[in-house]
Formats: sequence, C-alpha cells, structure tokens
Amino acid sequence: MIGLRYTRSRRHRGFLSFVSAFALVGMGLGVFALIVVLSVMNGFDHELKQRILQVVPHAQLKSTTAMKDWQQLAERIASTPRLVASAPYIGGQGLLSYAGDIHGVEVQGIDPEWEKNVSPIEDAMLIGSLRDLEQQRYSIVMGRLVAVMLGLNVGDKVTLTLPQFSISPAGVFPRTKRFTLVGVFEVNAPVDQTLTLIHLDDAKKLFRKGDSVDGLRLRFDDIYYAPTGSRILADELGEHYQTRDWSQSQGNLFQAVKMEKTMTGILLSIIIAVAAFNVISSLVMMVSEKRSDIAVLRTMGLKKQGIVTVFIVQGISMASIGIVIGSILGVFVAVYLPQMFALIEKLLGFQLFDPDVFFVSFLPSVWQWQDTLKIIAGAFVVSLLACTYPALRAARIEPAEALRYDA
Repeated sequence: MIGLRYTRSRRHRGFLSFVSAFALVGMGLGVFALIVVLSVMNGFDHELKQRILQVVPHAQLKSTTAMKDWQQLAERIASTPRLVASAPYIGGQGLLSYAGDIHGVEVQGIDPEWEKNVSPIEDAMLIGSLRDLEQQRYSIVMGRLVAVMLGLNVGDKVTLTLPQFSISPAGVFPRTKRFTLVGVFEVNAPVDQTLTLIHLDDAKKLFRKGDSVDGLRLRFDDIYYAPTGSRILADELGEHYQTRDWSQSQGNLFQAVKMEKTMTGILLSIIIAVAAFNVISSLVMMVSEKRSDIAVLRTMGLKKQGIVTVFIVQGISMASIGIVIGSILGVFVAVYLPQMFALIEKLLGFQLFDPDVFFVSFLPSVWQWQDTLKIIAGAFVVSLLACTYPALRAARIEPAEALRYDA
C-alpha cells in the first residue's frame, strides 16, 4: 500500500518526476521495439521458408555409382511411406551470355513429365510450359529475373558456357551450347534469379552423362518429415545410396536467419537495460527524499524486509506501466504492420520494396505470443533486479541518524 502510494504521489521534485517518466517511457519503448522487430523477423523467416521450401526438392537420392537404372529405382521406392513422387535430374553450374551480358546460373536437366510431380514450377510459368522443352531440342526455361537481367524474350537464343573444357586440335576451349528460350517462370523466391531448366536428354549430352543421371528428387507429403523420411529410405536401400534433404542444403540459410533474430533481440534489449538504469536512478533519489519517512516507519515497527518491499513495489509498479503500454502497442502494431505499411506507401506514393529487385514486395510481420511472453517476462526480471539495490539501500537507513539530520 505504501509503495503504491509513493508511485501515485504528485509531490515529487521536478527532476525526480522527469527521471521516473523517462524510465517508464524507456521500458515501454524497449518492449514495443522488441515485439515489433521480432515479429518482422518472424515474418521474413516465414516468407523465406514458404518461398524457398516450396521450390527446393524435399530430398535428393544419389548413388555412389552411375545411376543408369533410375526408372527401376523410382518404381522400387514408390511404395515408401509418405513418399509422394520422385523425378530424375542432372545438375550443374554455368554462365548464360546474351548481347554482351553474362549471368551465372544453376543448370538443371529435368524430365517435364516427372518433374511436375515434385516441383510447382509448372504452375508458376508466366510464359510457355515445361512441356515445351520436349518439343524443341536444346531449349531452355528460366526464372523471370534471369530473363530480365539478360534482356531476353521468348524465342531468343542464349549461349550457355559450362565450367568444363573440350580438347580439340585447335586447343582447349570451354564447352558452350546455344539454347532457345521457350518459357519463363516466377515463384517469388531466390531461384527466380539463378535457376534454368533444360531437358534431361540435352543435359545428358551437355554434361556427358551417357545414360545416367545425377539422382532422383524426392517429394514427401510433409516437407518437415523429409529429413526423417530420407534417412529411413537411405538405410533401407543400403550403403550404395545417399540422401540429402532440404535441412542440409538450405539449413545454413535458416540458421543464419535464426542467429540474426537472436542478435537483433539482444541488441534491442539494451533499450530495456537503459530503462532499468533509469529505474535505479529514480528509486535512489526517492530513497534520499524519503529518508525521514523511512525512519518514521522503522520507529513504528516496520521491519527492514518491509522497507525493501515498499521500494520494490514502487519500482515494479513504475516499470509495469511501461511494460503493459509497450506490450499493448507492440502487439497491435505487429499484427497490423503489413496493412499500416501498405497504407503509408499508398499515402506517400512510393514502394519501399521494389518487386523487380526484392522477392518480398511488402513488410511481413508474424506475431508470436511466445516471443511476447518472453519479452514481458524478461522485462519484469530486469526491473526486479533494478529495484533490488535501491530497496536494500533504503533498508540500511538507521532511524536515529535519519531523524537527527532531518531535524
């Protein structure tokens, strides 16, 4: 009761009131910033996973020897629990050149009939179809951003150079081949600026694979089951087969995003730490102002533990107001941030994320109550620790000394 009364008291000196208000605002601002920023980080992480994981293979099955009998292998693993489909592929790196422009790309040889069962690219075609790869020899399909960067249109011929060499009587030359652009896809993911697709038969000749392929792409009914399912499949097939799932091929990227979220949270927590120091300063000055009150309470029988409780309640009450206000505003902004950001862009007439450059053309935000709960709990713990020193200092005041100097 006494601690809450001190909190509501209007007789504070001007500077003391300013420090208390600054501590309250700082605590609220820290909680608000943490909730909003972590929600934005969650949003980008969600968009990244949605856009990348929908186009990358759930897993890849490879053999230690040349995989020539991939059709029989595909039939053999077809009955694997939760395995939806498989498709052959040949992969490599190359350089596309057109009209003096050069762009590095990932080249993948696919069978259009098999590929549509493991990849959504057929549904993401802007121009043409994957089936067009079968109708024209040495044809190519590429992501929209690859075509934009090279200034290509359907029907243009582009030169593909591989990091392999051909030896002839005239010398050593890099292996090149001209392809005709027959289709463009867009999945709003990083593959739009790196991925190119050619027919499996063309890839066999280009990469000199003979009758073999690099492996099989695997698609499970749940991408998060793929790491477990692929390991079980590799164990069943034996030591001559290996699998590589999306958590291995893309895991570093998602780990980097997670680490970035953690480091951002730690750095923004400094705001709460600064607010906690303001709480300490406010309570220390309050203790100095209330020395005579403390002495009177002690002479009336209030124990040291009671004095400690008075000032801890006062400090926690002051910090709680900031935490509650910051939490309410933070949750509101985190939930409606995409709409608010879109409204600001509309009013100001500009678009921050250019869709021709960025894969995400809006500001994503995914609020998670777990993050908010951790932030609130952390802020309360920091506030409690901040109140401890001034409260203990108040409890050490001797009534006789305080009343003597007050008189």
